[in-house]
Amino acid sequence: MRLNKFLATAGLTSRRKADELMEEGRVKVNGVVVASLGVRVDPAKDKVFVDGKQVVILDDMVYILFNKPHDCITTASDERGRATVMDYVKVRERVFPVGRLDRHTTGVLLLTNDGEFANRLMHPSHEVKKAYQVTLDQPLTAEHVAKLSAGIRLSDGKTKPAEILLLQGGKNKVVGVVIHEGRNRQVHRMFEALGYHVAKLDRVAYAGLTYEGLKRSAWRHLSTNEVRKLKTLAGL
Repeated sequence: MRLNKFLATAGLTSRRKADELMEEGRVKVNGVVVASLGVRVDPAKDKVFVDGKQVVILDDMVYILFNKPHDCITTASDERGRATVMDYVKVRERVFPVGRLDRHTTGVLLLTNDGEFANRLMHPSHEVKKAYQVTLDQPLTAEHVAKLSAGIRLSDGKTKPAEILLLQGGKNKVVGVVIHEGRNRQVHRMFEALGYHVAKLDRVAYAGLTYEGLKRSAWRHLSTNEVRKLKTLAGL
């Protein structure tokens, strides 16, 4: 196995970042500083260290879909004692969230222990689709639908065009939104820039995966076919 893949599989970092660690002289194999990016290792025999700490692959790869509830933190732990996704997703393996959802945002969240997989899905170049149901404090106007569909200017640049759908029975206050980016609080900020307050935000789909059949706070393992499709999307 190539060393950068080993480090990514162990959940330490992405392959690209692993190459950077090697170039900085921070990686040793069997006590020798790695001098070439093409180094290969045998996980069963070779001992790999990064910054003096041994790196090992302990678990099989795990891929989980979680229907995140309201008032839940998207981290492995919280210094203030608030509920985190780990309080709901109980598995033997040390998994972590793929990206983040705000504390009050509900819906589809993936968790895994596959670092390369997670980093690929989160990379902007793959433009993974994320679909949300947004509840606003006032009806969305046709003018603002057009602006969102063209892209909104935010503090960190203009967003890519969003797909907007006014949901039936929502009196134009309940809106479907599909984006292909993953900026911090992006959906909130898009609507705030136009003078709206997001009263409720639910991610109904991520890369085509939905929480259909999962109650809020419940989770399940992804099927082999689902993992295969995600890996294809991520270029793996």
